[in-house]
Amino acid sequence: MSAAATSSSATTLPTQRFRLDQARRQRTVLTPEGIPLRFTLATRSARAGALLLDLFLVGAVMVATTIGLIYLAGGTAKAMGQASGAAGHALQFLFILWLAAMFLLRNAWFLFFELSPRGATPGKRASHIRIAARNGGRLTAEMVLARNLLRDIELFLPLSFLLSARDGDMGAAGIAAAGWFLIFGLFPCFNRDALRAGDIIAGTWVVEAPRRKLEQALSAARAAAPGAAGEYHFDAAALSHYGEYELQVLERVLRENRGDQLAAVYQRICGKIGWHAGAGDERAFLAAYYTQLRARLESGMRLGQRKADKFTGPSR
Repeated sequence: MSAAATSSSATTLPTQRFRLDQARRQRTVLTPEGIPLRFTLATRSARAGALLLDLFLVGAVMVATTIGLIYLAGGTAKAMGQASGAAGHALQFLFILWLAAMFLLRNAWFLFFELSPRGATPGKRASHIRIAARNGGRLTAEMVLARNLLRDIELFLPLSFLLSARDGDMGAAGIAAAGWFLIFGLFPCFNRDALRAGDIIAGTWVVEAPRRKLEQALSAARAAAPGAAGEYHFDAAALSHYGEYELQVLERVLRENRGDQLAAVYQRICGKIGWHAGAGDERAFLAAYYTQLRARLESGMRLGQRKADKFTGPSR
């Protein structure tokens, strides 16, 4: 066998393994609108890397906050040196403020970022992964809250027991905490979807979210086709039926560009807005609807109005 053939085989084998692994991690869910969406589950290593990066960032912010409050406490004590009672009250207030800041950073960090439209913390965004609902629906606050409350039980509580052990004297409580930590830490290795206990309770999973530029059709209306009346234009009533969640679903459908999905979404939107559906121009129609719906939602948010999905009206 020639050196070139050997090199080609060595290159092809890892590629085939990567494709096989990616195929094993693919899942298809049916949205409440009846649209099948395909996701690729995030790898366990990507999830671990994202968590470590988030914990590092949280720790860095905690240290910076602590240093800032210590500096402020020193200035307060110096300024109120003559009034020891007032200085003591001020320092107590700063200590309470520090405790509140530590609690919020540990818990609100994940809640704040995962409740955003991207559904990802800075660590997840760096790893190109995000949170998604396993039922294909919109990621709700209850889901995010449940999975993050479980993180305290899975991670922070056993770690606090381990760190409180003095002079390496683990004792029965320390050994139990170590076993507790290992069981929950290795939990994603024992199920095919790499789910944490928090994911199982919340009904979520973590999926890949690779950075991809939107196709040109998502940002520009189509050119007039022969025999067509020109560009599609939708009035406010036609665009008022859908919100941010449906916009994200439509974006994913356009990205995947699968004929069956395009046709299904096309028929559903046409039925919803009272449009006379034809055939053969589904993608151009959906691209125009996406562009105009996105512009309408962005305009509403600039005015302080937000429509989360088709079930909720604009709110201020």
